[in-house]
Amino acid sequence: MFEIIHEDSDLLVINKPAGLVCHPTKSDAWSSLISRVRLHLGGPVVASRCTEPTPDRSQQGKFLHGAGEIGSGPGSHRARPQLINRLDRETSGVVLVAKREAAARELRRIWETRGVQKEYAAIVHGHVRAERGMIDASLGKDEDSRVGIKDCVRPDGALSHTEFWALSRFTRPEGDFTLLRVVPHTGRKHQIRIHLAHRGHPIVGDKLYSGDENLYLDFVKSRLTEEQRRRLILPNQALHARSVQCVWRDRVWNFRAEPERWFVEFAGLELNLETAASVE
Repeated sequence: MFEIIHEDSDLLVINKPAGLVCHPTKSDAWSSLISRVRLHLGGPVVASRCTEPTPDRSQQGKFLHGAGEIGSGPGSHRARPQLINRLDRETSGVVLVAKREAAARELRRIWETRGVQKEYAAIVHGHVRAERGMIDASLGKDEDSRVGIKDCVRPDGALSHTEFWALSRFTRPEGDFTLLRVVPHTGRKHQIRIHLAHRGHPIVGDKLYSGDENLYLDFVKSRLTEEQRRRLILPNQALHARSVQCVWRDRVWNFRAEPERWFVEFAGLELNLETAASVE
């Protein structure tokens, strides 16, 4: 269902799998992250793996897979879950869910005042020459695109800044690739994906910003051909929200999540990321 990084009476932190939308697009209760969260807080839960409890980490590493009784999570009988941050359907990683209105207001205020540090891992096409770089390129709506949600680099857009570090360069039969650590300093829609593609290094598996938006249009209509799938290489885009850090209620919270196995195996190395929630 999904992996829990941290859970207490006010907050649920999840490692969202790639391919899962944050909000429902169908009537199926399992079709979105928030629907699954409601199922978890309202009842059905069976854990297949749970690490030993530690202070403030009692739910760390737990996986959800099924049905149970109401009140399965701490304080769940009073829960009204609200997503604090969202990820694109094909992006995996850390998502925060407030269980109560007061917690949601506090956390959203932190996001609105840019009091959050976020870090991503991305696998891109080509060998990125720079060891470190900053991409400063304004973003706005792509008025020439057939895809309504698509944005692009444009001079009259919103200021956007993305910093990156090259962690490793590698070659596979499909071509040359680079594993990047990415830190967005602004929070524009599709910012990382657009900026990396703008620099000539689109994210592997990105159907919208890899240069052929037919990949996206055919994907949403469930008509991707085998040739298109081969071009994409991976079924989901190789972008993972690996950590979120903020100061909340006089403590520093640092939530970290490890990428899915397909991401790590494609890069051909261990990323040495802990799936953990820490409080200072």
